[in-house]
Amino acid sequence: MELIGIIITLAFLLSFAASDRQGDALYDMKLKLNATGTQLTDWNQNQVNPCTWNSVICDSNNNVVQVTLASMGFTGVLSPRIGDLEHLNVLSLPGNKITGTIPEQLGNLSSLTSLDLEENLLVGEIPASLGHLSKLQLLILSQNRLSGTVPDTLATISSLTDIRLAYNNLSGPIPAQLFQVARYNFSGNNLTCGANFAHPCASSSPYQGSSRGSKIGVVLGTVGGVIGLLIIGALFIICNGRRKGHLREVFVDVSGEDDRRIAFGQLKRFAWRELQLATDNFSEKNVLGQGGFGKVYKGALPDGTKIAVKRLTDYESPGGEAAFLREVELISVAVHRNLLRLIGFCTTQTERLLVYPFMQNLSVAYRLRG
Repeated sequence: MELIGIIITLAFLLSFAASDRQGDALYDMKLKLNATGTQLTDWNQNQVNPCTWNSVICDSNNNVVQVTLASMGFTGVLSPRIGDLEHLNVLSLPGNKITGTIPEQLGNLSSLTSLDLEENLLVGEIPASLGHLSKLQLLILSQNRLSGTVPDTLATISSLTDIRLAYNNLSGPIPAQLFQVARYNFSGNNLTCGANFAHPCASSSPYQGSSRGSKIGVVLGTVGGVIGLLIIGALFIICNGRRKGHLREVFVDVSGEDDRRIAFGQLKRFAWRELQLATDNFSEKNVLGQGGFGKVYKGALPDGTKIAVKRLTDYESPGGEAAFLREVELISVAVHRNLLRLIGFCTTQTERLLVYPFMQNLSVAYRLRG
């Protein structure tokens, strides 16, 4: 019995040690980024478990699996200790002013599926160690000041579906295998692509790259698509109402709301009022849990589907809706057996909400503390 007690105690202490390493790595990341006194205030060095910290998501084993810090104005450098977060799926720090080089220790993140460092001031070469990220699907390093060549090791990542290295100071050949990636963009460099070479610098995918021209195209395409969907939706409601001979409940947008009802990949964009009704006006009796991010509410859709709604409190952070939608994209890409599947989201001028499936054992609140 004493031996069993010792084993249990050691396991307990080891779990705390793991949390300490993660917390220490994240706190060092905060210091190296030169976070101001009003930024990441709940990233507390003395707190053993970082899973309640804002912008951090953990799995059910208290492993940090996602860190998203978009458009927060950081001016520091990237901490090599990020490489200690061995279970990390998503690392996203776009739209800041981060300087210095990309630490080669990022190549230790063997579980990483998404790495987004777009629109910073990073210099130096792309580390060859990134080729060790065998699960990586999304790599975005566009609009920095990176130099040197494109590492051959990147071509060995068979899981890669989207690579964007546009608008840097890169030069030399591009590994041929990277032109087979579904979405790629190497524009704005001195690389072997374009008019005088066998391959274009950007793929023909509608979501290609970060080039300024493609951004405008995406915006115009989205607006046109939304208008088309609204017209089709209105005609469907009118025809369906006439055929059935009775009125059905319709959610009508109100001033200030952004309820475009568009799909983001496999995700549904919910109307604000839809989630308001589903949670009984965000009643306190439906609260499943809360943390630095805000609260999680239990709800039910009109068809009986039970959901959990994560109502974020940092909607006024720099970056606005663009940063939020980028986070939604990254969450939808991340795959982890202990991370809840995101099924939808909602965004208005004053609200940011994420929608997950409801779990009867209430562990949903535990999993959504990040």
